[in-house]
Amino acid sequence: MRLGGPVFNVSSPEEWVAAHRAEGYRAAYWPGVAEAEEGAYLQAAQAADLVIAEVGAWSNPLHPEEDKRREAIVHCQQQLATADRVGARCCVNIAGSRGEKWDGPCADDLREETFALIADTVREILDAVRPTRTFYTLETMPWMYPDSLESYQRLVGAIHRPGFAVHFDPANLVNCPSRYFRSGALITEFACALGPLIRSCHAKDIRLGEEFTVHLSEVAPGEGGLDHRAFLRAVAALDPDLPVMLEHLPPEKYPAAARHLREVAAAEGLDL
Repeated sequence: MRLGGPVFNVSSPEEWVAAHRAEGYRAAYWPGVAEAEEGAYLQAAQAADLVIAEVGAWSNPLHPEEDKRREAIVHCQQQLATADRVGARCCVNIAGSRGEKWDGPCADDLREETFALIADTVREILDAVRPTRTFYTLETMPWMYPDSLESYQRLVGAIHRPGFAVHFDPANLVNCPSRYFRSGALITEFACALGPLIRSCHAKDIRLGEEFTVHLSEVAPGEGGLDHRAFLRAVAALDPDLPVMLEHLPPEKYPAAARHLREVAAAEGLDL
């Protein structure tokens, strides 16, 4: 496995690589530089044995307004093309939403017609680019497809393109108490079923609150109840270069989060 996370206040390939080395990261988010600068960053990454984990395509290709939906699809195609040029392990987005908030809950997002629209949209993105060095992936989410192992498997079959693969965010799959209390089994089942297709992972944590009715909060690794031992065991068995990427933290909290994951890995006899 290769641990990675965001780096801050860098303005050159040299500073970018040095920031990753300072944190002990061996995987990186692509920095989103201009195409003319890509070669320098890629050369620096290769010299430092830094794997490009993800190129983000964060947008809403299911937007209910067609002009905004088309704009998002073009953005996804452009980001997938970037990921292919730089040889990133994946280009990642969420499926999108038919509601007002691109990454928020909406009843329409769990309808069968939306599932079909997701499959059609991903095929359109892939067919425009036809990547050969990367894959388009959808981040698992708590309230939109793919929200489970079963829905991800259905999407893989429905999309039916060699350029489509899997992004694994186990914290996002925990959307109810039963999944919270059996997160280890949930993680193991997902990794066993889709392991060969998993291109990158997000490492977060989730905490179940005690107030009524049900409150699940994203927190830093080590501050919640997610079974990180099961997570790291499962993904370590898949690919020695599989990125495990930290995200969504204030800059000052990343060192403690990385330390927690490394301590869990070491207790399991794993290198991270």
